[in-house]
Amino acid sequence: MPPERLLQLDNVGVHFPTRDGLVKAVNGVSYHVNKGEVLGIVGESGSGKSVTARSIMRLQPKNAINASGTIRYRCKSGEELLINEQDRLGRTMRNLRGNEIGMIFQEPMTALSPVHTIGTQIMRTVMLHRQVSKADARARAIELLTKVQMPRPTDIVDRFPHHLSGGMRQRAMIALALACDPALLIADEPTTALDVTTEAQILELLKRLQDEMNMAIVFITHNFGVVADIADRVAVMYLGRVVETGTVDEIFYEPKHPYTQALLQSIPRLGQSHGRRLRTIAGMVPDPFNVPTGCSFHPRCMQAVGGICDVKTPDDVVFASGQRARCHFAGQDRQAEAAQ
Repeated sequence: MPPERLLQLDNVGVHFPTRDGLVKAVNGVSYHVNKGEVLGIVGESGSGKSVTARSIMRLQPKNAINASGTIRYRCKSGEELLINEQDRLGRTMRNLRGNEIGMIFQEPMTALSPVHTIGTQIMRTVMLHRQVSKADARARAIELLTKVQMPRPTDIVDRFPHHLSGGMRQRAMIALALACDPALLIADEPTTALDVTTEAQILELLKRLQDEMNMAIVFITHNFGVVADIADRVAVMYLGRVVETGTVDEIFYEPKHPYTQALLQSIPRLGQSHGRRLRTIAGMVPDPFNVPTGCSFHPRCMQAVGGICDVKTPDDVVFASGQRARCHFAGQDRQAEAAQ
């Protein structure tokens, strides 16, 4: 990997065998994260965002099949580690989780232990990866709770998760994820269940911590507003694939893929005329047991060209700026191209 690269996924595939067939939840995902940057991952539910993130941590269900691809990570020591070759329960992955890579889960109430105090959970993580006393670990837990702006940290450290509000539990989850100063933080829709005021506070907190710690973040969300606020680059996923990547400005002002364009057009905007209907994307995300041939988005695409989009699987089109789009006609006049 280039020296500035922290994480790189190449053609990663994760499949799940079921009684009805093989589900290709992740089907050839490629993206990278550089040191100190924020990568936003967006897409509809079922696009494979969270499964890909859990693959980085080797936290998939036991029946998951790592069908293809490689996941490379550059450790704090400078060593390049091939994650997908590691035993999910082995020493290497146990040392990586929490120490090198932290993760904020979507629902903290299910991620935090209900029978241990917040302080105990943070202390155990610190003591697992660092040679410190119990007293020092407790002091570190209080320091972390203070850093995430938890009210009354010396009191909260001895409380159980069910004693806390949703926003406070999320702050505790962030403190736990940052316990050992990870180089990479994976945030899996960390603000989904929060009200808009608390969501804004959590986003401001993550931005401040990322700036202070020079930490890279993979931020998973379905909210383009959140992406615009926090991300440097964006990867758009659809049906287990990355269909477009680029900087925030490129994705918002010059989207090349019809799916990205449709997502942006469906966002309510200030200044729209009263009574105007929102644009919607036709149809539903296809059944993963019956993925369409050709471009997987073509049944819902308003710009699809028969005989091309429904037959041929598109490759990435790479633009001079580095922006990429997995579309036969990215940046081109579709009808003119089809007529040739």
